[in-house]
Parts: sequence; C-alpha cells; structure tokens
Amino acid sequence: MQTTLLILKPDCVARGYIGEIINRLEKKGLSILAMKMIRVNRELAEQHYAEHKDKPFFENLLNYITSGPVVPMVIEGSNAPEVCRELIGKTNCAESPAGTIRGDLGMSKRFNLIHGSDSAESAKREIALWFQKDEIMETYRDDYHWLHDFEEGRPV
Repeated sequence: MQTTLLILKPDCVARGYIGEIINRLEKKGLSILAMKMIRVNRELAEQHYAEHKDKPFFENLLNYITSGPVVPMVIEGSNAPEVCRELIGKTNCAESPAGTIRGDLGMSKRFNLIHGSDSAESAKREIALWFQKDEIMETYRDDYHWLHDFEEGRPV
C-alpha cells in the first residue's frame, strides 16, 4: 500500500466539488487517512511549488493556491500515486478524458481543480509539508480484501 497527497484547489472548493471527489476516491477503493480545510500561506505555497521557482508561471501558482481555501488529503491504496493521477486526468482539463476528475469537471489549464503527487517520492515530501504525523490516521477498510491483492494479510 502506498500513500499520496491530493489537494482540492481553491476553484474545486469554491465550485462545491469536495464531496464529488471524495466519492470518486472512495468508490475506487482508496482510503482517506487525513483531510483538512485550510487557507494556504505564501511560505507553504513556496515550499510546495519549490521545483517551479525559476519558471515564469511560479507567481501565478502561488497566487492561485493562496486565493481561497484548499482541502489537502492523504490517500492510501495500491499504487496510490499512479491510481490517483489516472483519476485526476491531464493538467489541461480541456484535454483530459471523460471519466477523469478534470475531464468531467474542469475546462481550464490554469484552474485545474486538484493536485496529485506525481510519484511516491514526491508524495512523501509533500505529505510532510502539509500534515503532521499525528494528523494521519492508520485505517483499514473492511473491504480491502476485495480491492487489493493481498498475501497473508499483506499487500502483494
């Protein structure tokens, strides 16, 4: 089992899609280990987007993520980073396939509803930025044995 970070961005929260996205995640068989609604300060935004610091769109990223409340979540599941990225869709919502979050709910490249860690390594770094260890629950869904490949009680 892996964890990943998802962030429901200000446009997603403002448009009332929190429940819809949680529903999609849970239907897929993913678990939410942590979730909160916060207003992102500039310092956290700069840390989160540090890899883009020298790019021309960096300031726009900071302005966007700090423009309203966001909902960061720690998600757990088999291959969670990859599975979540598939559920999310392409960065440009207009190019994202139907059935994905961005394909069904978005129209913009800039206002693209949701962030998902791009790898297990990124997820580890990002989760540590957004959550304290005591904010992350250890849960086990009763239906995990129907959703994930297990051998002797452990994921395969």
